[in-house]
Amino acid sequence: MLGGAAGAGVEGGAASVIKSRVAFAAFARGRQWAGPSIQRGFGDYRGGVTERPDIFTLGELRAAGHVQKDLRHEIRDNLLAALAEGRDPWPGMFGFSRTVLPQLERALIAGHDVVLLGERGQGKTRLLRTLVGLLDEWSPVIEGSELNEHPYEPITEQSRARALAEGDRLRVGWRHRSERYVEKLATPDTSVADLIGDVDPMRVAEGRRLGDPETIHYGLVPRSNRGIIGINELPDLAERIQVAMLNVMEERDIQIRGYVLRLPLDVLVVASANPEDYTNRGRIITPLKDRFGAEIRTHYPIELDDEVAVIEQEGRLVADVPPVILEILARYTRALRQSPAINQGSGVSARFAIAGAETVAAAALRRATVRGEDEAVARIVDLGSAVDVLTGKIEFEPGEEGREDAILEHLLRTATAEAVREHYRGIDFAPLVAALDGHTTVTTGEQVTAREFLANLPPLDASNLYDKVSARVGAQTDGQRAAAVELALEGLFLARRISKESDDEETIYG
Repeated sequence: MLGGAAGAGVEGGAASVIKSRVAFAAFARGRQWAGPSIQRGFGDYRGGVTERPDIFTLGELRAAGHVQKDLRHEIRDNLLAALAEGRDPWPGMFGFSRTVLPQLERALIAGHDVVLLGERGQGKTRLLRTLVGLLDEWSPVIEGSELNEHPYEPITEQSRARALAEGDRLRVGWRHRSERYVEKLATPDTSVADLIGDVDPMRVAEGRRLGDPETIHYGLVPRSNRGIIGINELPDLAERIQVAMLNVMEERDIQIRGYVLRLPLDVLVVASANPEDYTNRGRIITPLKDRFGAEIRTHYPIELDDEVAVIEQEGRLVADVPPVILEILARYTRALRQSPAINQGSGVSARFAIAGAETVAAAALRRATVRGEDEAVARIVDLGSAVDVLTGKIEFEPGEEGREDAILEHLLRTATAEAVREHYRGIDFAPLVAALDGHTTVTTGEQVTAREFLANLPPLDASNLYDKVSARVGAQTDGQRAAAVELALEGLFLARRISKESDDEETIYG
């Protein structure tokens, strides 16, 4: 099959050798054409979108040696090609490499439809969307076909009639892999017409007979033919709508208002569901469950580094947030997932830490703008702004009413103390503790610049303590050094070696 991969996806494997004038034209442009193994086709998966293939008719497609594959073989071949070459088929997915991804790979190699079960914010939707990288970069279709039919195999009466009448002159169009993934958020008001289709009254009014297939308006599933359809929050579909999916999942045909259309649809159905909704708010009916070949449980990142990587990848940070601050947010999120005060059935989404990092960055940028700082760097003092706006993202257990802020602040202090122990272990803070003798204090706050904070630190003679603290977390600029030292002061307070007084405007360590 003519195909390749671009961006972060996977190259099209087992592409056919091009032997026509098309090959010569491509060679003249310096393009490498795929051979019959797992070489590159129309694109390099490391690059951007490549040019649309220079083939416009069925005759040219045949002359080019194009070989048709069904969707499952296409995905299987491209996945196996990536695994054989040691490439990562799942860019941007962290924490699943030893658990979820091997299960998903086995399901796809087997050609199964897949449902992912997991709490909110575990990356289910993102994982489904990465499946597009397993498709060939370009795939041929009958130009103007409503169901994206392959030129070698028209499935509707209209396309078959065109193929018979036009022969090798049948016009060929090309779909990029990004067009072959369709997503639907399941909602209770989703109808059979939305997913499968219905009789179009406007076409009937034009004079067509009710028995004419051209009176049918196809829904999302048929229009996804030769592609992947992702259904998010599957249990939210009404049970009667789920019933309408049964034929699509098993026999691969559709039924619309008494018409049985024997359309050999070539679709991969993937879905996501929250286990809490799966058992309480809605359910996947048993016959539909049976038609999914694989049911895979997702989870939150197990390793701290994976949690931090998710924040770095997904967060849209408007200021410099030092890695140690991101680590504290990651530890904070993980502490919430283990707290008995939090409803673990609803989960603590990765979006909690991401939104926290974005809020902390925004607080730093606001300070830099108001105070005229050259650089905007987040510090420990900015973490309080994140707690203020994130409470609504957490479901507390019954009986915790009124204690929400106290619980969140306690867990944030716990996460901060863990980060201090991790990074500052072995550093002797006695000179700093001695300097803060009750007469000398250090002031910080949301409106205190990094330079003001550093200038306010007590001199420690030849101890080089501030340099040691900065080096431990890789701080180089004034803003980063201020963040490092402020973290050390907060750690000393949490260890009860110094005191701390705070109000809405400033925090005083002493």
